Amino acid sequence: MKRILQVAGIVVVLILASLVCLPFLIDANRFRPMLENQLSTALGREVKVGDLKVSIWSGGVTADELSVADDPGYSRRPFVTTKSLALGVDLPALIFSRKLHVLSLAIDKPEIMLIQSPAGDWNFSSLGSKSAPSTTKRREATAPEGAGFDLSVKLVTITAGRLSLGELHGSSRTKTLEKVNATVENFSSNAAFPFSLSGTFGGGGDISLNGTAGPIDAADAAQTPVRLKVKVSQFDLGAAGVDSSGGLAGLLALDGNGSSNGRSLHLTGQVKVQKLRLVKTGSAANEPVEFDFNVDHDLRKRSGVLHAGKIHIGQALATLTGAYAQHGDSTVLNMDLSGPDMPVPQLAAMLPAMGVVLPAGASLDGGSASAKLSFDGPVGGLVTSGSLGLANTRLRGFDLGSKMSTIERLAGMKTGPNTEIQSLAANVRMAPEGSNLQDIRLVVPAIGELGGNGTISAAQALDFKMSATLHAGGAMSILGAGGNATVPFLVGGTMSQPVFRPDLKGIAEGEIKNLTHGGDIRKTAEGILGGLLSKKPKQ
Repeated sequence: MKRILQVAGIVVVLILASLVCLPFLIDANRFRPMLENQLSTALGREVKVGDLKVSIWSGGVTADELSVADDPGYSRRPFVTTKSLALGVDLPALIFSRKLHVLSLAIDKPEIMLIQSPAGDWNFSSLGSKSAPSTTKRREATAPEGAGFDLSVKLVTITAGRLSLGELHGSSRTKTLEKVNATVENFSSNAAFPFSLSGTFGGGGDISLNGTAGPIDAADAAQTPVRLKVKVSQFDLGAAGVDSSGGLAGLLALDGNGSSNGRSLHLTGQVKVQKLRLVKTGSAANEPVEFDFNVDHDLRKRSGVLHAGKIHIGQALATLTGAYAQHGDSTVLNMDLSGPDMPVPQLAAMLPAMGVVLPAGASLDGGSASAKLSFDGPVGGLVTSGSLGLANTRLRGFDLGSKMSTIERLAGMKTGPNTEIQSLAANVRMAPEGSNLQDIRLVVPAIGELGGNGTISAAQALDFKMSATLHAGGAMSILGAGGNATVPFLVGGTMSQPVFRPDLKGIAEGEIKNLTHGGDIRKTAEGILGGLLSKKPKQ
């Protein structure tokens, strides 16, 4: 028994000694030309592999570098480079048959560059093409005599990679995904295989993808079918350059499901944006915006159609549909929004994001709002047009009657700390250079009906020409008007500090027009215009 144990111990020592010596006895570099040749043939690109070493304890072969050439029509720089590569191999076949059977592939810290042409083609489209590089025949001659190659990759892993996305001859800046970790299991070009990927956006935020891909399209690898789930968190819209003007900002989260045939992507899911800002002059919204979407995206044209979009701002609900297209760093929209009967308080929280400022110290309280708008143009220069309305709301902290003090003395208007609004309707056009409001119709029970047109500049300066159809009584008797009377006035100043003043020219023209039907023009001018000129409007 003792002798048997001694023999067994000697055998174990010999086996361990053999394992220790094998890396020195097996020159892994004799397989390098064959490995480069087969990889080049499989990918249709020139592949270069660095110094190979056998690692018995890890059951594989390591290389100190790897590079895969890019399509020469896109770049002379490599498509993929890495400083470290590990291949899991069939050791018995390597040791006894001198054959290299690759079972797994681990790539550490690779640099990958994806480039899209103006026509929509990608630099990885030709990967896997049957035409091998010109260096293939030369390498076949250098392969060890009698050596074979059997590529069967059950697991591919990428750790700490960097993925760059750019345009061929484009002016848009390159976008990057850092800290990329990816896994592909049971890889096969003829069947679907599972994959997962995670990374961090260069401008801030994280993304994770999980799904299946394949079979790989033999003519164009970019048209390989894919099914996936995608999650995005804390994506910084401003830092990511989604809007070249720099006006769009906020932190976006996305949870969606998609499928692609390589030409188009169908994606459904939900988006939530915190601290949204839509224009440069705006500030972050106090209320988050949630968006349910159903979109078909053309991967080649980088454009798409939003079939059904629901925008949630608290209890306020609006629908958004239309088309979009990406041009460089800018996204061009052609969309329609419809929002009937939306609660005003939730919408009021969005006004800062749109650069809309209420008078100093004022706030909107209660009531409902409606909107029917169209959005056209690039996000950074978006033109918004359509109609807006308010019903049964209150402008708290703003006394419109006292601001219109000159008109108040004429009409005997009631005043109070707040302004009750029965209804407001207007046709609007909002653009980067300013806003234009037409056909304004405002009903304030304490005053009457106000209407007119005007503009708001990009610097929030007001220039409105309005008229008020005032209730009977008070100074209206001076005009000899029975019932209601219309008094023109102007609004200047800024959105935060509006200034109201009588439109003397408008008053005079109105009276002259009335006198064409009979009346004493001299008496009216002396009694009314003289009185107006002696009074200054309150600011």
